[in-house]
Amino acid sequence: MKFLQLALKFKLMRHLLYALLLLVSLSSCNNLSPDQKKQIKKTGKEIAKQVTATVEHLDMEHDYISYEANPDSGAIRMYWKDDLGNILGSIGNLKNYTAQKGDELVYACNGGMYMLNQAPLGYYVENGRTLQKINIKNGSGNFYLKPKGVFYINENNIPGIQSVESSADRSLLQNKKIKYLTQSGPMLVHNNSINVLFTAGSSNINIRNGVGILPNGHAYFAMSTYPVSFYDFAKHFKDKGCSEALYFDGFVSRSFCAQQNYRQLDGNFGVMVAVVKPAASR
Repeated sequence: MKFLQLALKFKLMRHLLYALLLLVSLSSCNNLSPDQKKQIKKTGKEIAKQVTATVEHLDMEHDYISYEANPDSGAIRMYWKDDLGNILGSIGNLKNYTAQKGDELVYACNGGMYMLNQAPLGYYVENGRTLQKINIKNGSGNFYLKPKGVFYINENNIPGIQSVESSADRSLLQNKKIKYLTQSGPMLVHNNSINVLFTAGSSNINIRNGVGILPNGHAYFAMSTYPVSFYDFAKHFKDKGCSEALYFDGFVSRSFCAQQNYRQLDGNFGVMVAVVKPAASR
């Protein structure tokens, strides 16, 4: 079974490289219009991103880098800036920052979409303080696909995922005693159903990263190690028993998971989500 999974990954890589080479060949044709050349160049860039993402995330052992966060064995926290107001940006910087605090980094990933200045694109709460207001605007891009949602941690280190599409949804957040929260979108699974916007067999594939809530109430983080469709990514969470799951981001995603010996320390993010073992508990 593992051999077949690896074969599929390399088959995908081969197809991407073939497509990229074909586009390079086409771009040299003299009878193409400027618009056709522009489209070929655009498509080539997208395929090059897929190739790069596949190489950066490829793991010979795992289809998904995943981590189940037991609230009793580690604190789930969110980070954006250090104590001096400098944006942490990368998982490597986050690892150093938590170590300076005496905390052991167990798991980390980027935690939602961000703007060019690395500010959260939507609602963000850190250590009980609202640092960015909720974003209920309409727009283009994955963040604005409906329903948008939030992943939060309450004062008792209990995780949750909540849609923020309606005023009724948003009002439910008022009594959650939230300590950490990040907004992203779209919801992958909502009310135990895969998002109706997703299509099985879609050719819209990418590295994908997100979080779900397991039947036992634990947070389940997962990042694909090769490009997958939204539908297949959502199905991964649904198959794990998650009744709610939220998308974080695509090919820019990175993960640190000591449990799976997977350590990506780069990145240039806004918010990051981490599981740490505080010094006081060790």
